[in-house]
Amino acid sequence: MRVLIYGSGVIGSLYAALLSDMEVEVSMFSRGKRLNDLQSHGLRYKKNNEIRKAKVTVISKLRDEDNYDFILLAVKENQLRIALEELKTNISPSIVTMVNSLKTRDELELICGKGRIIQAFPGAGGGFDGEVLDAELTPRIVQTTTIGMTDGHEKKLLKLFKSAKIPCQIVKDMHAWQICHLAMVVPIADAYYESDNPKRAGYDRNLMKNTANQIKRNLSELRSKQVELTPTKMKVIRLIPTSILGAALGFVFRSSFGDKFMYRHSMKAPDEMRILHDKFYSYIERNEK
Repeated sequence: MRVLIYGSGVIGSLYAALLSDMEVEVSMFSRGKRLNDLQSHGLRYKKNNEIRKAKVTVISKLRDEDNYDFILLAVKENQLRIALEELKTNISPSIVTMVNSLKTRDELELICGKGRIIQAFPGAGGGFDGEVLDAELTPRIVQTTTIGMTDGHEKKLLKLFKSAKIPCQIVKDMHAWQICHLAMVVPIADAYYESDNPKRAGYDRNLMKNTANQIKRNLSELRSKQVELTPTKMKVIRLIPTSILGAALGFVFRSSFGDKFMYRHSMKAPDEMRILHDKFYSYIERNEK
């Protein structure tokens, strides 16, 4: 099997490293400074306190006739359309959009062709220590890699991820799943940006209470608009008293989990998160009319 990872940031690099441990031919498309480092030193990553090198082929150009079983598109939301425009003439049958986006599968396929899109979302986080990847999969109990149901192609992707020991699941309505995910992560990112000391945001009780209130309000708004709250934990979160949810958020913000999976991403990608903030609340307002 041949897989192309399109994007060499934290998410793309981690999934490339995980898949390269299997009998899978993994290539990674990169540009700029990251491309230079990958070409010079390879894909280096931390595992069990050791620095390892993944077996990947690094490329800077993709020809139309280059055929991969899957192209895993790991870019920021504001880069999604541009990337799909670049990929639309390539003959690979399946593009997996591992991106936080409010766009539906049909909208994405208008760009690159009918039947080509598998929407997914990574269960991972972390950052770089210099040029060495320091990232890991999200604990299974929190979030697995999530794949949207299509016309059956997602089952082959599920099998691929499971063979690489990547916890994953298939959901029927990926669009609803992503909207609900944004209902939670947008207020979390906003909390960091509103704090005078983002690293210690979890110690601000009023900020955590306000964040809890906003998450509950977002989920209630979605429910009133007939959006299925998914996964089930979103239904539970909506009903948790604000004081308890705020205390729980404070604990998570202060934890090593919060540092790796929440703080690092929010601090590294403020432009992307603010775009997602605007798009999420525009979606809420648009559907109020």
